[in-house]
Formats: sequence, C-alpha cells, structure tokens
Amino acid sequence: MDAEQTWHLIHQQRLAIGDLLDGLIPAQWESPSLCDAWRIRDVAAHLTTVPMPPSPGSLFVDLVRARGSFHRLNNLATRRRAARPTAQIVADLRAHAASREVPIVSNVRNVLFDVLVHGQDIAIPLGIHLPVPLDAAAAGASRVWSMGWPFWAKRRLRGMRLTATDTEWSVGSGAEIRGPIRALLLLLTGRTSAAAPLLSGEGVTHAANRSTTNRSTT
Repeated sequence: MDAEQTWHLIHQQRLAIGDLLDGLIPAQWESPSLCDAWRIRDVAAHLTTVPMPPSPGSLFVDLVRARGSFHRLNNLATRRRAARPTAQIVADLRAHAASREVPIVSNVRNVLFDVLVHGQDIAIPLGIHLPVPLDAAAAGASRVWSMGWPFWAKRRLRGMRLTATDTEWSVGSGAEIRGPIRALLLLLTGRTSAAAPLLSGEGVTHAANRSTTNRSTT
C-alpha cells in the first residue's frame, strides 16, 4: 500500500470515527476506553492532536512538565485538548480529517495504525462495531510487528504464530493464534483483553499470560 492509499484510508477512518462520536450521549464520552486511564473523550481528543499538533510553545511547556517522558507529554497534551466541548472535538476531527501532518520522529505508517487502533479503543467498550479495512489493518499489524518501542510486539509474542483468518497475513512461529486481522492488531498493540475473545488457538492463553497494561499512546 503506497503513501497515497494510506492517507486516503486515514482520511476515511477519521471521518468514520467522527460519525461514531457524533452519535454519543454525554455519559458515553466520559466512560472508559480501552486505553488505560483514558476516557472516550481523551482518546477522541488525542486523535485530533496528530492533524492539529500543539503549538511549539505549549509543547515546550509540556515537555518540561513531563520531564522528558513521551507518555507523560502525550497525556498532558491530550488532557488539555480533551477539555474542549465534545462538539468541538468532533468538528476538529472532521475538519482536519484530510490533514497529512505527521508528528516529529514518526511517519505515515504510524499515523495509520494509530487511528485504526484508537478507533477501536473508542468503539469496543461502547459495544459499537467500527469497521476496519482489511488492507489497512494488515499494513498496521505489519508495522507494529516490525517496531520495538512502545509495544515490543515481536518480543512479547515470541514463540507464537499469528495468522489472520480474514486476509492473507501471518507472522512469527510457534503456538498458533488465529483470528480477524482487527483482533490481531489489538493484540499486537497490547489490547490483549479486548482481542482475546475474538481469537483462537493454543497461543491465546500464552499471550494473555504475558499481557501488559493497555497503552494510551501508539
């Protein structure tokens, strides 16, 4: 999948998430997401920080407050953006859905899996099905598998073979884990408890035993 196709999928996924968010009631906005310690509101706000990055001044202040920690920095920027009215968060996401802004030290492949995974972080706890294009999910899963920090998927799932049942994709070797590519992407990014019910194979139990706290950043 080339860069143009990737950006198109990012654009479409942002709009789909915007439509989902637009139908939520206030209590749903405040309910927990799949991201540890983040509400649905926080995840939605985080999704706007990529196409609408914080100003250099606020970023510098947050960096000082975060004492150099990327996770604390991301949390500070997200919490500040999450203080906006929910209608504004949705409007921001829609208005900048076509943005091709890429965070420093990142790339378009990271932006793709970020929006795919965070869309599920919102949808799954609410019991809402948010479709994920198979080719996009496969590209995202391949990217996460090839990375180290912050997921360490290849190390965490060592001794297991992951195989998608709805598209041609597989990695690793050993105890088998099979399921939809969407579920495998969740597993790769540490959302083990959400992914496990959608997966089968002897490796699922092994993966659950090695599971780590869900990350609120990707």
